[in-house]
Amino acid sequence: MAILKDIVYKVTLKSISGDMNKEIASVCFDSRQVKQGDLFVATRGTQVDGHQYIAQAVAQGAVAVVCETLPETMPDAVCFIETNDSAYALGIIASNFYGNPSAKLKLVAVTGTNGKTTTATILHKLFMALGYSSGLLSTVVNKINEEEIVATHTTPDALSLNALLAQMVKKGCTHCFMEASSHAIVQHRMAGIEVAGAIFTNISHDHLDYHGTFDAYIKAKKKLFDDLPSSAFALVNVDDKRGMVMLQNTKAAKHTFALKTLADFKGRIISNTIQGLQLEIAGKEVWCRLVGDFNAYNLVGIYGAAMLLGEQEEEVLMQLSTLTTAPGRFEIVRGPNGLTAIVDYAHTPDALENVLTTIQGFRMGNEQIITVVGCGGNRDSAKRPIMSGIAAKYSDRVILTSDNPRNEEPEQIIKEMQEGVSITQQRKVLSITDRREAIKTACALAQPKDIILIAGKGHETYQEIKGVKYDFDDKKVVTEFLNLMTQ
Repeated sequence: MAILKDIVYKVTLKSISGDMNKEIASVCFDSRQVKQGDLFVATRGTQVDGHQYIAQAVAQGAVAVVCETLPETMPDAVCFIETNDSAYALGIIASNFYGNPSAKLKLVAVTGTNGKTTTATILHKLFMALGYSSGLLSTVVNKINEEEIVATHTTPDALSLNALLAQMVKKGCTHCFMEASSHAIVQHRMAGIEVAGAIFTNISHDHLDYHGTFDAYIKAKKKLFDDLPSSAFALVNVDDKRGMVMLQNTKAAKHTFALKTLADFKGRIISNTIQGLQLEIAGKEVWCRLVGDFNAYNLVGIYGAAMLLGEQEEEVLMQLSTLTTAPGRFEIVRGPNGLTAIVDYAHTPDALENVLTTIQGFRMGNEQIITVVGCGGNRDSAKRPIMSGIAAKYSDRVILTSDNPRNEEPEQIIKEMQEGVSITQQRKVLSITDRREAIKTACALAQPKDIILIAGKGHETYQEIKGVKYDFDDKKVVTEFLNLMTQ
């Protein structure tokens, strides 16, 4: 139980009608979950406006309501609080209700188009290896130490986020590493959260279906840094031309990392093979089990964050050499006769190009690169022809297939992808709607020492079709077909 006036502390209030000393059993922004004694926060979502359900929430027992527009009927027994932005208010209320758990942790937020999951996951692994209790909030999974909690969003809603942080504090965590998606930032899911540091990895074409323009997408990422307090650090990749943009208005201590330009934390690739990366970081050589230029950036950023969190350089570099990547991020599956399959979450043009150019660098002779790729439905459709064009440019064979079609027809998505394939490249491109058949065909086409890339879904263990999630795991499927080749 908490007192209403305490949990709306720091919320900008326009008007109050009723008793602010009420005891609140729980906080809800979904009217269907409201029970007796709860506070209902009416937020305006992209699909539903919670203001339409205030009467329902009151009927179910809500004793207080926070909203932007007061209803015509306001029962005397219910306290109504009017605010300018109830989504922002929800973040502050959630933090207050759970005892401001982020203030009791060193919370580091990672944003960018690519590399968020890898950076947050390896930071969690690193600090666990360094002997700390720590939490992870990621696209793949949420963790409290090694305890796994299924993740449904890249960044949870404000209530779920604070509930998880409160559990971390209760279980002794001192650090937490989280992905901060552009959606979450603009939807104020992190309002009220105290951040010790933020990392910017890079930015490229993604989520324009939601943000509308690339400029709006950049501003969404930048907001994380604009909102940082002076006590926090801001660490950005300055090899990305928008790295310095992120620092323009921040109050935080400004720090940079890079491979190509001068930076506070500088790295250099000595060698890059399918076995791993040999890097020079801060003048010292370190071998890491991750591969690719993109992971070199991730590792230098991780090193920089660890230094800014006060860790010892030698110990950090030693531990980095032992750590593996996040699930579904350049995961390698070995097949017979030197055949290799790589499962990767690459679902943006930039990520796909990074992965394919990395694979190109591994070629020793006449190995084929066979790429299986699709694009998700009900998402940014502008990237579909770009993705297929990149796949055709860097691959010897391409199979266009279904990803998560959601409520779109997979054949139509593939048709839009085909528009990005030039006439001269069409001969090496197949279209197979069934993803399992596409992966099977890739394995059948492969010769000894070839490399198969299965892109787009990575860690996901389902395929979403017409509102239903079906079991589907790229890594399991390709492993099955590669094993059959040895029999």
